[in-house]
Amino acid sequence: MNSCATLATALLMSTAAFLTQRAAAANFGDDAGFLKSHTDLIVLSDEKGQGKVAVSPGWQGRVMTSTAGGDAGLSFGWINRELIASGKLLPHMNAFGGEDRFWMGPEGGQFSVFFAKGAKFEYADWFTPAVFDTLPFKVVRQSRDRALFANEFGLTNYSGTQFQVAVNREVRMLGSTAAWRKLGARPSAEVSLVAYETDNKITNAGKQAWKKDAGLLSIWILGMFTPSPSATIVVPIKAGPESELGVKVTSDYFGQVPPDRLVVKDDIIYFCADGKYRSKIGINPRRSKGVVGSYDADNKVLTVVQFDVPAGVTDYVNSLWKLQDNPYGGDASNCYNDGPPTPGAKPMGPFFELESSSPAAALAPGKSLSHVHRTIHLTGPESALDPVARATLGVSIEDIKSGLKK
Repeated sequence: MNSCATLATALLMSTAAFLTQRAAAANFGDDAGFLKSHTDLIVLSDEKGQGKVAVSPGWQGRVMTSTAGGDAGLSFGWINRELIASGKLLPHMNAFGGEDRFWMGPEGGQFSVFFAKGAKFEYADWFTPAVFDTLPFKVVRQSRDRALFANEFGLTNYSGTQFQVAVNREVRMLGSTAAWRKLGARPSAEVSLVAYETDNKITNAGKQAWKKDAGLLSIWILGMFTPSPSATIVVPIKAGPESELGVKVTSDYFGQVPPDRLVVKDDIIYFCADGKYRSKIGINPRRSKGVVGSYDADNKVLTVVQFDVPAGVTDYVNSLWKLQDNPYGGDASNCYNDGPPTPGAKPMGPFFELESSSPAAALAPGKSLSHVHRTIHLTGPESALDPVARATLGVSIEDIKSGLKK
């Protein structure tokens, strides 16, 4: 078989696998039923019972998926059914999926909590701490529309600094009125939506202050979503000179992103979310507007993620996989598109991610830092979604659909 035919066959198989996976996860009721057969699950709902959120205490109070249409509605989160069903635990990371999961940074550098002291900054030495990978959080309380989780654990960074961390994480639904207010748009009867936020608080539960020279921690919230050939990530940024605001985007985490997959303008960034090319971008706190989003044109799903970016705070942990000259020059938000790590290799998902981080936490004993990360999914006709895109992301639906086209 010639190389073109081989590639065509591989693409067809990949497409078939993608469509099968998409079909298997198309319905919230099916996803919730699958999850309940493998882990404890808490299902929160809005006042009408149409907006629902599935939360797993066993995976750190992780929001696994959500819907705006009840059990028969589209399931918005990406779920790794294959890994969950296997019952196996992997050594480096267990990508169970989920559209809002609690992690902590930094990932790389001399203050990393993913690399042991003296390790090489290579995948073979990279390990996600079990406390925010496979171990459960305690359910403190729950009701129809919210649930509170807690845990306390120790972490040691690459430099040998030890931390005792207490975490409180609340997942709470937003009613329709509150959601439209957060969007800053006029409510539309043509639009169905689900809105929730997680309020994540870390406390220094030890006896020593957390100081910059020994390494600081941060709250890191990551959401996995199902990719699509028509899905585009949208990141509004503050316009201005690099001398004042820094680079518009950091895009060389896994090598430079091809120009047909990343378009950077003065005040907006478009990033491909097709799950076919491993790539990542980061936005520093001076550029971030505290919002990122995505639009899946095939399914008419607009996703808006809003998060805290405290004014005037610029110390964010740096997660680059190397010893760093500026360990507090990191990102306030990141976006990731999955794909094969090497040609011919199996991707982790595929999925795409919308992420946010808190500032670095310089905390005295007993002191805390909180970070709110809000997710709103909207479905409906493009004419009704367009005002929401303009209000939240500063661009039209047509702008997004054509954003990556030359």
